[in-house]
Amino acid sequence: MNAEPTTLPTAADIASAATRIRHLVRRTPVLQLAAGELDVPVPVTLKLKYLQHTGSFKVRGASNAIALLGADQRVLPGVGVCCASGGNHGAAVAWAASRAGLRATVFVPDFAPAAKTDVIEAFGARLRRVEGFYADALTASRRYAEEENALRIDAYDAPSTVAGQGTLGLELVGQLPEGCPVLVGCGGGGLYAGVALAMAGRNPVTAVEPVSAPSLASALRAGEPVDVEVGGVAVDSLGARRAGRIATAVGLSLGMETLTVPDTAIVATRRLLWQRLRIVAEPGGVTALAALLDQPARFPDGAAVVVSGANTTPS
Repeated sequence: MNAEPTTLPTAADIASAATRIRHLVRRTPVLQLAAGELDVPVPVTLKLKYLQHTGSFKVRGASNAIALLGADQRVLPGVGVCCASGGNHGAAVAWAASRAGLRATVFVPDFAPAAKTDVIEAFGARLRRVEGFYADALTASRRYAEEENALRIDAYDAPSTVAGQGTLGLELVGQLPEGCPVLVGCGGGGLYAGVALAMAGRNPVTAVEPVSAPSLASALRAGEPVDVEVGGVAVDSLGARRAGRIATAVGLSLGMETLTVPDTAIVATRRLLWQRLRIVAEPGGVTALAALLDQPARFPDGAAVVVSGANTTPS
């Protein structure tokens, strides 16, 4: 029942989503750091998105998608929802579904960490582990949706999800000066697409991917989504084998080139955040910051970075 993934959400869709979910989500703060505070010679603004419900930005997209389902007269009370997730989207769907009184079934790769699956189950969702990667969990969720007549909440390639993520961009408009570059971590690309659409013409937005999972970079080179091998330390959150059509279309329309960073930079950034700021973030949550620390010359006047998730353990 999802809309065609090539349909891009409009500015009006994102504004409507912001109104729709304003009482559900938290407005998270930014932390401004002077040049040198994070061993980088430029100022850095951290958007502390891990302070959102369930520990990641994903609640925005899931809440908007489920709120729209609740307004759809075809959806009967008690109908279940399902999704595929590396963990964070599943936790967000579980949280939003519990608030809406809906059953939720979440499919995750079998390596999904307990720090994420525990959150999913804490909100009452049924957890289904699938052997393989996110793409395999996605296949299983689609099969389940057909067999059980459940409504599937897409993690990153549905207009309702992307519009919800785009509300983060609207929030940043009120927190950042015009022209300040914004870096976001990217798996399937829902966060990048939503924020880029919301801030288009005001702030340039760049997607950052691990070298070990270059889904959007490969899609932009090919001109369309293509399958890539994925792995590395951030695979549980940025491990989409194929970038979304929405993110690809947005990236192509804006002429955006992704940045990629090695796992070593991600691990070092995660350690630095803990040492300097006592922030415990997951690898995918610091990937965007890793690009700024690894390639500061690209942003001589500094940049804002979304620290997108913290469903992890300190070790």
